[in-house]
Amino acid sequence: MARVRPIDHEERLTLVDHLDELRTRVVIAISAVFVTSALCYWQNDKVLEIVNKPLPKGIPEPITFGVTEPFTTTLTNSAYFGILIALPVVLYQLYAFVLPAFSPHERKVATPLALMVPVLFIIGVVFCYFVVLPPATDFLLSFNSDEFRVEVRARDYYSFVTLTMLAMGLGFQVPIAVLALVRMGITTPEKLRKNRRYAILVIAVLAALLPTIDPVTLILEMIPLIILYELSIVLAAAIGRREATTTDVASAEGG
Repeated sequence: MARVRPIDHEERLTLVDHLDELRTRVVIAISAVFVTSALCYWQNDKVLEIVNKPLPKGIPEPITFGVTEPFTTTLTNSAYFGILIALPVVLYQLYAFVLPAFSPHERKVATPLALMVPVLFIIGVVFCYFVVLPPATDFLLSFNSDEFRVEVRARDYYSFVTLTMLAMGLGFQVPIAVLALVRMGITTPEKLRKNRRYAILVIAVLAALLPTIDPVTLILEMIPLIILYELSIVLAAAIGRREATTTDVASAEGG
């Protein structure tokens, strides 16, 4: 029977077993994307209504060109949002596949971090939708509008919205990366504080690589990432102090 649960660290699988487990998890991930995409297509009118809300007032609904574009755009948009919704399941399958590589001690560290991944992703997507997209679309569509007849093409707009939310969801993984680096001993909270300006530079570059290109959106994207970076340093330092205290207490009791 195919495995759907994480295997234990002590279990030994053959190459065929590993490939079988990988196939099972890939099938589950693809099935989750297919189901959520089908649901989004079934409720495509509501999905499109939600996606159109960030558009500024006075801007008509996105337009399409050609006979097939309304259908293909609706289908593509449903697939985009199906992936967004199914991503927590996909991330869990990835986590469950790599989990056996961790020792029991490492698993205590990896499990909380893995559980934070989908949560932070959802927070990033929600933040992007309510905070980033409205001013971004307003700025971009009103820029030099006196010289253009502004109309929004559905295919381009929906791709822009989805990619921006996806990028922000991934950008909100900054605490995971920082905590993982600290827990693996690659860096320390002190070094992270000392190199804060380089981290801000990297965050600025990452924000600039997102689909939005205007300065207003760039700032809105950078602010939460910088805050998350600072919070992750505080959290890493707090965890380190707690573990050090626990170790000292255990040593004192053992002595």
